[in-house]
Amino acid sequence: MHGGKGSGAPKNNKNALKHGTYTKEAFQGRAELRGLIAEAQKLIKELR
Repeated sequence: MHGGKGSGAPKNNKNALKHGTYTKEAFQGRAELRGLIAEAQKLIKELR
C-alpha cells in the first residue's frame, strides 16, 4: 500500500529530502515571518 505508517524514506537516508519547502529550516523561517507580519499588523492597528 502507498502511504500510511512507515512510508517514505528512512531517517538518515541519503535519498531523503534535504532542502526545499518542507525542511525544518523552511518551516521555522515561515513561522518567524508570520510572527513578524503579525507584529507589523498590530503596530499598524495601534497607529490608526
